[in-house]
Amino acid sequence: MTAPRPLLSVRDLGMRFGRGCGYCDSAVHQDGDSVRCPRCGAVVACHGVGFDLFPEEVLGIVGESGSGKSTLLRLLHFDLEATTGSMHLDPGAAGDDGVETADETFAGLAGENLLAAGAFRRRQVRNRLMGIVYQSPHLGLRLDVSAGGNVAERLLAAGWRSVAEMRQRAAELLGRTEVPLDRIDDAPRTFSGGMQQRVQIAKALSNSPQLLLLDEPTTGLDVSVQARVLDLIRSLQRELRVAMVVVSHDLGVIRTLTSRTLVMKAGRVVEGGLTDQVLEDPQHAYTQLMVSSIL
Repeated sequence: MTAPRPLLSVRDLGMRFGRGCGYCDSAVHQDGDSVRCPRCGAVVACHGVGFDLFPEEVLGIVGESGSGKSTLLRLLHFDLEATTGSMHLDPGAAGDDGVETADETFAGLAGENLLAAGAFRRRQVRNRLMGIVYQSPHLGLRLDVSAGGNVAERLLAAGWRSVAEMRQRAAELLGRTEVPLDRIDDAPRTFSGGMQQRVQIAKALSNSPQLLLLDEPTTGLDVSVQARVLDLIRSLQRELRVAMVVVSHDLGVIRTLTSRTLVMKAGRVVEGGLTDQVLEDPQHAYTQLMVSSIL
């Protein structure tokens, strides 16, 4: 039996603010609690991160505020420029159920290090193969543009041109994310926080991405609204069979949505494994402290 191919492969991913020095990457500094190098003052926001993500898998990234988890997600979406590392995306890994892998635009994509690719190439990949839901809706939505217009904007970037087809697609996705269709022409600024997140999810899914990135998707929402958003994400993932990377400081969110989890501290991954294993039998002292703090 042929081993499955990863959809996303990341190796030695890092981002540093500042000049840096040899001590930044040393084992001594890596074991510390601070992202700031005490010798040169550089901030090591992310260092040496590596993982594979397989089609339809949901990977969790968990850690306290400042651990580097949101930075990692933004590096994957090309919102930030990586200092080191490689990233490969293989749209053919999902087989016939994935995005149109025969598209010549992405022929040979699996062999490209996207972190070294030009801005145009990264936009192509992001617009066609990725979707993202930000923690703050104002980062992912134009709050004064209609809900349908937000979805249409994403479709335009992915190559759609028919206004009628874009409106039909927007209505379909807003309906699936439980946004009332009589509000398709309303601006998200007039929506509640939970409704804004649903519009973000609809927008992120509009291009039928193979990879969906979610940054703290329930932070700031009421508990009952959190539960509904989580149920929505879980049902859409199963229905659309999209691979996800979910960033959260909330272990309940990680347990609900993910099958495998990486734990980050001070910009580094300190532990990883199956979600149940990591949360029920944590090995690293930081993970043990994090788990015990919610008991």
